Amino acid sequence: MLDPTIYKDWEIAEDAMKTLPDVEHFREKMGLLPDEIIPYGKTPKLDFLKIMNRLKDKPDGKFIEVTAISPTPLGEGKSTTSLGLIQGLGYLGKSVGGCLRQPSGGPTFNVKGTAAGGGNALLIPMTEFSLGLTGDINDIMNAHNLAMVALNARMQHERNYDDAKLAEIGLKRLDIDPERIELGWVIDFCAQGLRHIRIGMGGGERNGFEVDSKFGIAVGSELMAILSVATDLKDLRERIGKIIVAYNKKGEPVTTADLEVDGAMAAWMRNTINPTLCYTVEHQPCLIHAGPFANIAIGQSSIIGDRLALKLFDYHVTESGFAADIGFEKFWNVKCRLSGLKPHVSVLVATVRALKMHGGGPAVVPGRPLPTEYTEQNLELLEKGTCNLFHHVNNVKKSGINPVVCINKFYTDTPEEIALVKKLCAEQGVRCALSEHWQYGGKGAEELAQLVVEACEEETELKYLYDLSTPLRERVEKIAKEVYGADGVDWEPLALEKAKRFESDPHYADFSTMMVKTHLSLSHDPTLKGVPTGWRLPIRDILVYGGAKFLCPMAGAISMMPGTSSNPAFRRIDIDTDTGAVSGLF
Repeated sequence: MLDPTIYKDWEIAEDAMKTLPDVEHFREKMGLLPDEIIPYGKTPKLDFLKIMNRLKDKPDGKFIEVTAISPTPLGEGKSTTSLGLIQGLGYLGKSVGGCLRQPSGGPTFNVKGTAAGGGNALLIPMTEFSLGLTGDINDIMNAHNLAMVALNARMQHERNYDDAKLAEIGLKRLDIDPERIELGWVIDFCAQGLRHIRIGMGGGERNGFEVDSKFGIAVGSELMAILSVATDLKDLRERIGKIIVAYNKKGEPVTTADLEVDGAMAAWMRNTINPTLCYTVEHQPCLIHAGPFANIAIGQSSIIGDRLALKLFDYHVTESGFAADIGFEKFWNVKCRLSGLKPHVSVLVATVRALKMHGGGPAVVPGRPLPTEYTEQNLELLEKGTCNLFHHVNNVKKSGINPVVCINKFYTDTPEEIALVKKLCAEQGVRCALSEHWQYGGKGAEELAQLVVEACEEETELKYLYDLSTPLRERVEKIAKEVYGADGVDWEPLALEKAKRFESDPHYADFSTMMVKTHLSLSHDPTLKGVPTGWRLPIRDILVYGGAKFLCPMAGAISMMPGTSSNPAFRRIDIDTDTGAVSGLF
């Protein structure tokens, strides 16, 4: 084990790869048959359909979810804690694994990094994990952009051909409204210059249909959302055909099935249903499936990954994106409902740094040194900030799931600060563990792992926040008041008109409610820290994901295409030309 205060993450990952057993070792360890492994070097895929068919009657293991308090812009280490917990359970001798999300190339080459964990709580092989892995995001990108190719070509042909000519080639006029195109193109980078574009320029009949268009980041594609919630290949195929790409001039939706491109998209996506096998640096197995984007999509690893891991391991760890008001709320009211799975415990990650920020500490700005309030002991700020922690604890308790607070320790945290958080948690009747997984790996997460095992033995009764029969506006009101702490909801005219339409149309009755807001505050305003009071949640619009079956009420402006910063990570990433080894990943 290397010292993370001296060695960089990619160096720790490379060192752990030297002793990683071969795939056959893990196949036998997980009880898989030879034909249930799809070869792909050190990162094979697992044949989901074959394994689930064989193990369908095997009892599920314990289901553990990891979430967090409202973070600083630097993040508070959910992925690091998830991996540390897997290693900690392994240190206790448990049969353990997990399922985490695949990172996007956008954050990897920008400022956030790869989401591979950190220090001695790290996922390997880090290079493959960070740079495309087994191609799921690439398949999603191709399938998504194929829909855009079909859309633009169809608009061109309908412009150039009369109805008789269209009928001759087996097409019916869709009469797509060029002002109501919903879908854009995707690329897996942060490229702000592609947010608003115009395509089909050049004139003539051969250059496509000229129209305003846009790019989003690939992991924000509805296809990624579909992969996250699909239960099997049949479900995936059916959902792909329901994606709304545009509306016609009568205001009716035009889907990928209408464009007759849904089958080809499913063909591109056929291998994505199989999770990829990766490992912790202490060589526990960890599945990778689906991707990020929790502020607008579901922000979870997949239902398929959970179903598979619960058959393969006695303890299964998964993670929800961003803080508990976003990621956990969607895990609780959407993912658990769709999957029918009942978690035993939710680990709520907190850092002394974030608690001080919520107690009134100065702004935390990526790329700038932390103010001294965060690196020196300050018990007053810390205690004030625990209001945010206990707000999230109470949300977890509302679901009926057992919460365990994890203090993700930084080397600047003092014993007095740790003791204060533990004391306040004890007064609130919630389990709290100090975890030093970043520095010491599984051994450093022993206390956390023991409390999680203890909590898993208690009975839980999952209780959803709302019934599926609850109308959309009532769902949003409940989430705003009971999860965020708002006084109510204010609907802007466009959002109100859409909400009324969706509520009156039985087609949308079973659509999931997927809230869209900042992760940096319980409110819609990222500058409001702690537990804001005396505010109302403004809803400006509602997005529709027809295939994923999501209605997404939007609180604030959320861009589907992030921007690249002035000091991106790609400036420090390189290769060794003798060995091909990649350096600079974090």
